[in-house]
Amino acid sequence: MGTPGDDGAQPGPRVAMLSVHTSPLDQPGTGDAGGMNVYVLELARALARRGAEIEIFTRATASAQPRCVDVEPGIRVVHVAAGPFEGLDKNDLPGQLCAFTAGVLRAEAHRPPHWYDVVHSHYWLSGQVGWLAAERWDVPLVHTMHTMARVKNAALAPGDTPEPVGRVVGEEQVVEAADGLVASTREEAQDLRREYRADPDRVHVVAPGVDLDVFRPLEPAAGQDADEARRVLRERLGLPTDRKIVLFAGRVQLLKGPDVLVRALGVLADHASTDDATEAEAWCDGGGSRVPTLVVLGGASGRATAVRELEALAHQVGVTDHLDVRPPVPREELVDYLRAADVVAVPSHNESFGLVAAEAQAAGTPVVAAAVGGLQTVVVDGVSGVLVPDHSPWTWARELGDLLADDERRARLAAGARRASERFSWDRAAAAMLDVYAQAAKVHRARSPR
Repeated sequence: MGTPGDDGAQPGPRVAMLSVHTSPLDQPGTGDAGGMNVYVLELARALARRGAEIEIFTRATASAQPRCVDVEPGIRVVHVAAGPFEGLDKNDLPGQLCAFTAGVLRAEAHRPPHWYDVVHSHYWLSGQVGWLAAERWDVPLVHTMHTMARVKNAALAPGDTPEPVGRVVGEEQVVEAADGLVASTREEAQDLRREYRADPDRVHVVAPGVDLDVFRPLEPAAGQDADEARRVLRERLGLPTDRKIVLFAGRVQLLKGPDVLVRALGVLADHASTDDATEAEAWCDGGGSRVPTLVVLGGASGRATAVRELEALAHQVGVTDHLDVRPPVPREELVDYLRAADVVAVPSHNESFGLVAAEAQAAGTPVVAAAVGGLQTVVVDGVSGVLVPDHSPWTWARELGDLLADDERRARLAAGARRASERFSWDRAAAAMLDVYAQAAKVHRARSPR
Protein backbone atom coordinates (compact mmCIF):
# COMPACT_ATOMS: atom_id res chain seq x y z
CA MET A 1 0.00 0.00 0.00
CA GLY A 2 1.13 3.51 -0.67
CA THR A 3 3.99 4.65 -2.88
CA PRO A 4 7.60 4.28 -1.69
CA GLY A 5 9.28 7.57 -0.77
CA ASP A 6 12.61 8.83 -2.04
CA ASP A 7 14.42 7.02 0.74
CA GLY A 8 12.69 3.75 -0.09
CA ALA A 9 10.61 3.81 3.09
CA GLN A 10 7.03 2.64 2.74
CA PRO A 11 4.54 5.31 3.88
CA GLY A 12 1.26 4.43 5.51
CA PRO A 13 -1.84 3.80 3.42
CA ARG A 14 -4.23 6.45 2.18
CA VAL A 15 -7.55 5.55 3.76
CA ALA A 16 -11.02 6.73 2.74
CA MET A 17 -13.06 6.35 5.93
CA LEU A 18 -16.83 6.56 5.67
CA SER A 19 -19.11 7.58 8.53
CA VAL A 20 -22.34 8.54 6.79
CA HIS A 21 -24.79 9.08 9.63
CA THR A 22 -22.65 10.77 12.25
CA SER A 23 -19.55 12.93 12.15
CA PRO A 24 -16.48 12.22 14.27
CA LEU A 25 -16.57 15.94 15.10
CA ASP A 26 -20.02 15.67 16.75
CA GLN A 27 -20.40 15.67 20.53
CA PRO A 28 -20.97 12.07 21.72
CA GLY A 29 -24.09 11.58 23.79
CA THR A 30 -26.68 13.37 21.64
CA GLY A 31 -28.60 12.40 18.53
CA ASP A 32 -26.80 9.55 16.79
CA ALA A 33 -23.38 10.50 18.18
CA GLY A 34 -21.83 8.03 20.57
CA GLY A 35 -18.95 5.63 20.95
CA MET A 36 -18.61 5.23 17.18
CA ASN A 37 -17.71 8.92 16.85
CA VAL A 38 -14.91 8.48 19.37
CA TYR A 39 -13.81 5.26 17.69
CA VAL A 40 -13.51 6.79 14.21
CA LEU A 41 -11.61 9.89 15.33
CA GLU A 42 -9.26 8.18 17.79
CA LEU A 43 -8.48 5.35 15.37
CA ALA A 44 -7.75 7.93 12.65
CA ARG A 45 -5.40 9.78 15.00
CA ALA A 46 -3.54 6.61 15.88
CA LEU A 47 -3.27 5.61 12.21
CA ALA A 48 -2.00 9.09 11.30
CA ARG A 49 0.71 8.76 13.96
CA ARG A 50 1.85 5.69 12.02
CA GLY A 51 2.07 7.59 8.75
CA ALA A 52 -1.37 6.93 7.27
CA GLU A 53 -3.38 9.65 5.53
CA ILE A 54 -7.04 9.59 6.49
CA GLU A 55 -10.00 11.30 4.81
CA ILE A 56 -13.25 10.83 6.72
CA PHE A 57 -16.40 11.36 4.64
CA THR A 58 -19.55 12.21 6.59
CA ARG A 59 -22.92 13.76 5.74
CA ALA A 60 -23.21 17.53 6.03
CA THR A 61 -25.87 18.53 8.58
CA ALA A 62 -25.64 22.34 8.40
CA SER A 63 -25.16 24.80 5.56
CA ALA A 64 -22.50 26.65 7.57
CA GLN A 65 -20.26 23.59 7.87
CA PRO A 66 -16.99 23.94 5.92
CA ARG A 67 -16.64 21.43 3.16
CA CYS A 68 -13.33 20.19 4.57
CA VAL A 69 -11.86 20.33 8.07
CA ASP A 70 -8.20 19.51 8.60
CA VAL A 71 -8.38 18.06 12.10
CA GLU A 72 -4.63 17.56 12.46
CA PRO A 73 -1.79 16.45 10.19
CA GLY A 74 -2.89 13.40 8.24
CA ILE A 75 -6.61 13.68 9.05
CA ARG A 76 -9.25 15.51 7.04
CA VAL A 77 -13.02 15.42 7.55
CA VAL A 78 -15.06 15.98 4.38
CA HIS A 79 -18.71 17.05 4.71
CA VAL A 80 -20.75 15.64 1.82
CA ALA A 81 -24.10 17.23 0.91
CA ALA A 82 -26.71 14.48 0.73
CA GLY A 83 -30.31 15.51 1.26
CA PRO A 84 -31.56 18.36 3.44
CA PHE A 85 -29.16 19.47 6.15
CA GLU A 86 -31.75 19.15 8.93
CA GLY A 87 -34.82 17.08 9.64
CA LEU A 88 -33.40 13.67 8.72
CA ASP A 89 -32.62 11.02 11.29
CA LYS A 90 -30.69 7.81 10.79
CA ASN A 91 -33.74 5.89 9.58
CA ASP A 92 -34.24 8.39 6.73
CA LEU A 93 -30.71 8.09 5.38
CA PRO A 94 -31.01 4.97 3.17
CA GLY A 95 -32.81 7.21 0.66
CA GLN A 96 -29.79 9.54 0.55
CA LEU A 97 -27.07 6.94 -0.04
CA CYS A 98 -26.99 7.53 -3.79
CA ALA A 99 -26.45 11.25 -3.24
CA PHE A 100 -23.78 10.58 -0.64
CA THR A 101 -21.99 8.09 -2.89
CA ALA A 102 -22.00 10.59 -5.75
CA GLY A 103 -20.44 13.19 -3.44
CA VAL A 104 -17.69 10.80 -2.36
CA LEU A 105 -16.89 9.82 -5.94
CA ARG A 106 -16.80 13.47 -7.02
CA ALA A 107 -14.30 14.21 -4.24
CA GLU A 108 -12.07 11.38 -5.42
CA ALA A 109 -12.27 12.60 -9.02
CA HIS A 110 -10.08 15.57 -8.04
CA ARG A 111 -7.36 13.24 -6.80
CA PRO A 112 -4.59 11.64 -8.87
CA PRO A 113 -5.49 8.17 -10.21
CA HIS A 114 -5.38 5.31 -7.69
CA TRP A 115 -5.11 7.75 -4.78
CA TYR A 116 -6.76 5.64 -2.06
CA ASP A 117 -5.35 2.32 -0.92
CA VAL A 118 -8.33 1.13 1.11
CA VAL A 119 -11.91 2.07 1.97
CA HIS A 120 -12.85 1.63 5.65
CA SER A 121 -16.58 1.98 6.29
CA HIS A 122 -18.29 2.27 9.68
CA TYR A 123 -21.88 1.06 10.24
CA TRP A 124 -24.00 -0.53 7.55
CA LEU A 125 -25.06 2.74 5.85
CA SER A 126 -21.42 3.56 5.22
CA GLY A 127 -20.82 -0.01 4.12
CA GLN A 128 -23.32 0.40 1.29
CA VAL A 129 -21.42 3.45 0.06
CA GLY A 130 -18.05 1.82 0.65
CA TRP A 131 -19.07 -1.22 -1.38
CA LEU A 132 -19.60 0.94 -4.47
CA ALA A 133 -16.61 3.24 -3.89
CA ALA A 134 -14.17 0.36 -3.33
CA GLU A 135 -15.41 -1.38 -6.47
CA ARG A 136 -15.09 1.82 -8.49
CA TRP A 137 -11.55 2.47 -7.24
CA ASP A 138 -10.54 -1.20 -7.30
CA VAL A 139 -9.31 -1.17 -3.71
CA PRO A 140 -10.12 -3.38 -0.71
CA LEU A 141 -13.17 -2.70 1.44
CA VAL A 142 -12.75 -3.05 5.21
CA HIS A 143 -15.93 -2.70 7.25
CA THR A 144 -16.62 -2.26 10.96
CA MET A 145 -20.23 -3.09 11.88
CA HIS A 146 -20.38 -1.34 15.30
CA THR A 147 -23.89 -2.76 15.77
CA MET A 148 -25.84 -5.48 13.96
CA ALA A 149 -29.58 -5.53 13.34
CA ARG A 150 -30.04 -9.23 14.04
CA VAL A 151 -28.16 -9.00 17.33
CA LYS A 152 -30.09 -5.88 18.39
CA ASN A 153 -33.44 -7.43 17.47
CA ALA A 154 -32.65 -10.50 19.55
CA ALA A 155 -32.14 -8.32 22.66
CA LEU A 156 -34.69 -5.52 22.28
CA ALA A 157 -35.60 -3.43 25.28
CA PRO A 158 -39.32 -3.58 26.18
CA GLY A 159 -41.17 -1.12 23.95
CA ASP A 160 -38.25 -0.59 21.57
CA THR A 161 -38.71 -0.77 17.79
CA PRO A 162 -37.05 -3.61 15.88
CA GLU A 163 -34.53 -2.80 13.17
CA PRO A 164 -36.15 -3.03 9.71
CA VAL A 165 -35.67 -5.87 7.25
CA GLY A 166 -34.00 -3.42 4.85
CA ARG A 167 -31.14 -2.97 7.28
CA VAL A 168 -30.68 -6.72 7.72
CA VAL A 169 -30.48 -7.17 3.94
CA GLY A 170 -28.09 -4.22 3.64
CA GLU A 171 -25.80 -5.69 6.30
CA GLU A 172 -25.80 -9.07 4.55
CA GLN A 173 -24.71 -7.38 1.33
CA VAL A 174 -21.88 -5.48 3.06
CA VAL A 175 -20.65 -8.62 4.83
CA GLU A 176 -20.49 -10.42 1.49
CA ALA A 177 -18.77 -7.52 -0.30
CA ALA A 178 -16.15 -6.68 2.32
CA ASP A 179 -12.61 -7.96 1.96
CA GLY A 180 -12.11 -7.54 5.71
CA LEU A 181 -14.59 -7.35 8.59
CA VAL A 182 -13.50 -5.83 11.91
CA ALA A 183 -15.06 -6.97 15.19
CA SER A 184 -14.26 -5.33 18.51
CA THR A 185 -14.47 -8.56 20.53
CA ARG A 186 -14.51 -12.30 20.05
CA GLU A 187 -18.23 -12.26 20.86
CA GLU A 188 -18.89 -9.86 18.00
CA ALA A 189 -16.79 -11.97 15.65
CA GLN A 190 -18.90 -14.99 16.60
CA ASP A 191 -22.07 -12.99 15.91
CA LEU A 192 -20.77 -12.08 12.44
CA ARG A 193 -20.08 -15.71 11.62
CA ARG A 194 -23.26 -17.08 13.17
CA GLU A 195 -25.83 -14.42 12.22
CA TYR A 196 -24.41 -13.28 8.86
CA ARG A 197 -22.41 -16.33 7.70
CA ALA A 198 -19.29 -14.21 7.40
CA ASP A 199 -16.21 -15.92 6.00
CA PRO A 200 -14.07 -16.65 9.10
CA ASP A 201 -10.91 -15.83 7.13
CA ARG A 202 -12.17 -12.28 6.56
CA VAL A 203 -13.18 -11.58 10.19
CA HIS A 204 -10.57 -9.88 12.37
CA VAL A 205 -10.81 -8.94 16.06
CA VAL A 206 -9.35 -5.50 16.80
CA ALA A 207 -10.16 -4.13 20.24
CA PRO A 208 -10.76 -0.35 20.40
CA GLY A 209 -8.56 1.74 22.63
CA VAL A 210 -8.77 4.21 25.48
CA ASP A 211 -6.83 7.46 25.77
CA LEU A 212 -5.05 6.59 29.00
CA ASP A 213 -3.48 10.05 29.17
CA VAL A 214 -6.90 11.73 29.37
CA PHE A 215 -8.78 9.06 31.31
CA ARG A 216 -6.76 8.73 34.50
CA PRO A 217 -7.74 8.28 38.15
CA LEU A 218 -8.22 11.36 40.33
CA GLU A 219 -4.94 12.58 41.80
CA PRO A 220 -5.35 14.39 45.16
CA ALA A 221 -3.62 17.73 45.53
CA ALA A 222 -0.91 18.22 48.14
CA GLY A 223 -2.36 17.82 51.60
CA GLN A 224 -5.54 16.09 50.35
CA ASP A 225 -6.63 12.50 50.75
CA ALA A 226 -8.78 10.73 48.14
CA ASP A 227 -12.07 11.52 49.90
CA GLU A 228 -11.27 15.22 50.16
CA ALA A 229 -10.18 15.37 46.51
CA ARG A 230 -13.46 13.78 45.41
CA ARG A 231 -15.49 16.13 47.61
CA VAL A 232 -13.77 19.17 46.07
CA LEU A 233 -14.33 17.76 42.57
CA ARG A 234 -18.03 17.19 43.26
CA GLU A 235 -18.45 20.71 44.57
CA ARG A 236 -16.87 22.07 41.40
CA LEU A 237 -19.23 20.00 39.26
CA GLY A 238 -22.25 20.93 41.35
CA LEU A 239 -22.83 17.33 42.47
CA PRO A 240 -24.06 16.29 45.92
CA THR A 241 -21.39 15.49 48.48
CA ASP A 242 -23.66 13.70 50.98
CA ARG A 243 -24.92 10.92 48.69
CA LYS A 244 -23.40 8.13 46.68
CA ILE A 245 -23.43 8.87 42.94
CA VAL A 246 -24.23 6.49 40.11
CA LEU A 247 -23.27 7.88 36.69
CA PHE A 248 -24.85 6.97 33.36
CA ALA A 249 -23.06 8.56 30.38
CA GLY A 250 -24.60 8.02 26.97
CA ARG A 251 -27.54 8.60 24.73
CA VAL A 252 -30.95 8.53 26.39
CA GLN A 253 -32.70 5.74 24.50
CA LEU A 254 -34.26 2.39 25.37
CA LEU A 255 -31.31 0.47 23.90
CA LYS A 256 -28.98 2.00 26.50
CA GLY A 257 -31.29 1.15 29.42
CA PRO A 258 -31.32 4.32 31.57
CA ASP A 259 -34.91 3.47 32.51
CA VAL A 260 -33.58 0.32 34.23
CA LEU A 261 -31.52 2.53 36.52
CA VAL A 262 -34.43 4.84 37.35
CA ARG A 263 -36.60 1.85 38.25
CA ALA A 264 -33.74 0.44 40.35
CA LEU A 265 -33.63 3.75 42.23
CA GLY A 266 -37.31 3.27 42.94
CA VAL A 267 -36.62 -0.15 44.42
CA LEU A 268 -33.83 1.28 46.58
CA ALA A 269 -36.12 4.10 47.73
CA ASP A 270 -38.81 1.59 48.71
CA HIS A 271 -36.32 -0.41 50.78
CA ALA A 272 -34.83 2.71 52.34
CA SER A 273 -38.27 3.72 53.60
CA THR A 274 -38.92 0.43 55.39
CA ASP A 275 -38.87 0.19 59.16
CA ASP A 276 -36.01 -2.29 58.99
CA ALA A 277 -33.07 0.12 59.08
CA THR A 278 -30.53 -2.70 58.90
CA GLU A 279 -31.99 -4.01 55.64
CA ALA A 280 -32.25 -0.52 54.20
CA GLU A 281 -28.65 0.31 55.00
CA ALA A 282 -27.55 -2.99 53.46
CA TRP A 283 -29.19 -1.92 50.21
CA CYS A 284 -27.47 1.43 50.08
CA ASP A 285 -25.74 3.40 52.78
CA GLY A 286 -25.21 6.75 51.10
CA GLY A 287 -24.13 8.86 54.05
CA GLY A 288 -26.71 11.66 54.08
CA SER A 289 -29.19 9.56 52.12
CA ARG A 290 -29.49 5.82 51.63
CA VAL A 291 -30.68 6.35 48.04
CA PRO A 292 -27.95 7.41 45.58
CA THR A 293 -28.18 10.19 43.03
CA LEU A 294 -28.33 9.01 39.44
CA VAL A 295 -26.53 11.47 37.17
CA VAL A 296 -27.51 11.01 33.51
CA LEU A 297 -24.99 12.67 31.24
CA GLY A 298 -26.49 12.60 27.75
CA GLY A 299 -29.20 13.79 25.40
CA ALA A 300 -32.16 12.26 23.61
CA SER A 301 -31.61 9.86 20.74
CA GLY A 302 -34.37 8.60 18.48
CA ARG A 303 -37.36 10.14 20.27
CA ALA A 304 -36.99 13.83 21.09
CA THR A 305 -39.11 13.25 24.20
CA ALA A 306 -36.78 10.58 25.64
CA VAL A 307 -35.39 12.79 28.42
CA ARG A 308 -38.85 14.00 29.46
CA GLU A 309 -40.05 10.40 29.51
CA LEU A 310 -37.16 9.43 31.76
CA GLU A 311 -37.96 12.31 34.13
CA ALA A 312 -41.63 11.30 34.11
CA LEU A 313 -40.63 7.76 35.05
CA ALA A 314 -38.57 9.12 37.96
CA HIS A 315 -41.64 11.02 39.17
CA GLN A 316 -43.76 7.88 38.80
CA VAL A 317 -41.46 5.75 40.98
CA GLY A 318 -40.86 8.55 43.48
CA VAL A 319 -37.19 9.39 42.85
CA THR A 320 -37.39 12.78 41.14
CA ASP A 321 -35.06 14.27 43.75
CA HIS A 322 -32.49 11.57 42.98
CA LEU A 323 -32.29 12.05 39.20
CA ASP A 324 -29.97 14.68 37.73
CA VAL A 325 -30.06 14.87 33.92
CA ARG A 326 -27.31 16.94 32.29
CA PRO A 327 -26.21 17.50 28.69
CA PRO A 328 -23.21 15.58 27.37
CA VAL A 329 -19.79 17.13 27.82
CA PRO A 330 -16.41 16.95 26.02
CA ARG A 331 -14.15 14.15 27.12
CA GLU A 332 -11.91 16.52 29.10
CA GLU A 333 -14.96 17.18 31.31
CA LEU A 334 -16.36 13.65 31.06
CA VAL A 335 -13.33 12.27 32.86
CA ASP A 336 -14.10 14.46 35.88
CA TYR A 337 -17.65 13.10 36.05
CA LEU A 338 -16.29 9.57 35.82
CA ARG A 339 -13.87 10.30 38.67
CA ALA A 340 -16.57 11.94 40.80
CA ALA A 341 -18.91 8.96 40.59
CA ASP A 342 -18.87 6.06 43.04
CA VAL A 343 -19.85 3.69 40.22
CA VAL A 344 -20.57 4.02 36.51
CA ALA A 345 -23.59 2.05 35.30
CA VAL A 346 -23.92 0.64 31.77
CA PRO A 347 -27.27 -1.20 31.60
CA SER A 348 -27.36 -1.48 27.79
CA HIS A 349 -29.40 -4.21 26.15
CA ASN A 350 -26.72 -4.57 23.48
CA GLU A 351 -23.16 -3.21 23.10
CA SER A 352 -20.58 -4.25 20.53
CA PHE A 353 -17.85 -2.97 22.89
CA GLY A 354 -18.89 -0.39 25.48
CA LEU A 355 -16.35 2.40 25.22
CA VAL A 356 -17.69 4.41 28.17
CA ALA A 357 -17.15 1.38 30.40
CA ALA A 358 -13.51 1.22 29.33
CA GLU A 359 -13.08 4.96 29.87
CA ALA A 360 -14.67 4.77 33.33
CA GLN A 361 -12.31 1.99 34.33
CA ALA A 362 -9.35 3.99 33.05
CA ALA A 363 -10.51 6.83 35.32
CA GLY A 364 -10.39 4.40 38.24
CA THR A 365 -14.13 3.98 38.76
CA PRO A 366 -15.80 0.55 39.06
CA VAL A 367 -18.42 -0.29 36.42
CA VAL A 368 -21.70 -2.09 36.92
CA ALA A 369 -22.68 -3.33 33.46
CA ALA A 370 -25.15 -5.64 31.80
CA ALA A 371 -23.62 -8.98 30.87
CA VAL A 372 -24.19 -8.46 27.14
CA GLY A 373 -22.02 -8.23 24.04
CA GLY A 374 -18.65 -6.54 24.35
CA LEU A 375 -19.29 -5.43 27.94
CA GLN A 376 -18.45 -8.99 28.95
CA THR A 377 -14.96 -8.38 27.55
CA VAL A 378 -14.45 -4.83 28.80
CA VAL A 379 -15.65 -5.39 32.39
CA VAL A 380 -13.86 -8.14 34.30
CA ASP A 381 -16.48 -9.38 36.73
CA GLY A 382 -15.25 -9.16 40.30
CA VAL A 383 -11.99 -7.47 39.24
CA SER A 384 -12.91 -4.15 37.60
CA GLY A 385 -16.64 -4.12 38.18
CA VAL A 386 -19.81 -6.19 38.26
CA LEU A 387 -21.63 -7.90 35.39
CA VAL A 388 -25.40 -8.05 35.93
CA PRO A 389 -27.13 -11.09 34.40
CA ASP A 390 -30.44 -9.43 33.50
CA HIS A 391 -32.25 -6.09 33.25
CA SER A 392 -34.57 -6.52 36.20
CA PRO A 393 -34.73 -3.34 38.34
CA TRP A 394 -34.64 -5.53 41.45
CA THR A 395 -31.43 -7.21 40.34
CA TRP A 396 -29.85 -3.85 39.50
CA ALA A 397 -31.00 -2.38 42.82
CA ARG A 398 -29.40 -5.27 44.68
CA GLU A 399 -26.10 -5.10 42.79
CA LEU A 400 -25.83 -1.31 43.02
CA GLY A 401 -26.96 -1.21 46.63
CA ASP A 402 -24.57 -3.90 47.76
CA LEU A 403 -21.62 -2.28 46.01
CA LEU A 404 -22.42 1.24 47.20
CA ALA A 405 -22.66 -0.03 50.76
CA ASP A 406 -19.21 -1.64 50.66
CA ASP A 407 -16.43 0.97 50.51
CA GLU A 408 -13.67 -1.63 50.76
CA ARG A 409 -15.03 -3.63 47.82
CA ARG A 410 -15.38 -0.48 45.67
CA ALA A 411 -11.78 0.48 46.43
CA ARG A 412 -10.59 -2.97 45.41
CA LEU A 413 -12.57 -2.82 42.16
CA ALA A 414 -11.33 0.72 41.47
CA ALA A 415 -7.73 -0.52 41.55
CA GLY A 416 -8.64 -3.40 39.27
CA ALA A 417 -10.50 -1.07 36.95
CA ARG A 418 -7.42 0.93 36.02
CA ARG A 419 -5.42 -2.26 35.45
CA ALA A 420 -8.18 -3.68 33.24
CA SER A 421 -8.28 -0.52 31.13
CA GLU A 422 -4.60 -0.83 30.24
CA ARG A 423 -5.48 -3.75 27.95
CA PHE A 424 -6.91 -1.25 25.47
CA SER A 425 -4.68 1.07 23.46
CA TRP A 426 -5.42 3.08 20.31
CA ASP A 427 -1.84 2.61 19.15
CA ARG A 428 -2.23 -1.17 19.40
CA ALA A 429 -5.58 -0.88 17.62
CA ALA A 430 -3.97 1.11 14.79
CA ALA A 431 -1.13 -1.41 14.40
CA ALA A 432 -3.65 -4.25 14.22
CA MET A 433 -5.81 -2.29 11.76
CA LEU A 434 -2.87 -1.77 9.42
CA ASP A 435 -2.44 -5.55 9.41
CA VAL A 436 -6.14 -5.92 8.58
CA TYR A 437 -5.75 -3.49 5.67
CA ALA A 438 -2.80 -5.52 4.34
CA GLN A 439 -4.69 -8.81 4.65
CA ALA A 440 -7.77 -7.29 3.03
CA ALA A 441 -5.61 -6.16 0.09
CA LYS A 442 -4.52 -9.78 -0.44
CA VAL A 443 -8.13 -10.96 -0.31
CA HIS A 444 -9.13 -8.22 -2.75
CA ARG A 445 -6.43 -9.21 -5.24
CA ALA A 446 -7.52 -12.82 -5.04
CA ARG A 447 -11.18 -11.92 -5.56
CA SER A 448 -10.54 -9.29 -8.26
CA PRO A 449 -8.04 -10.55 -10.85
CA ARG A 450 -7.91 -7.04 -12.38
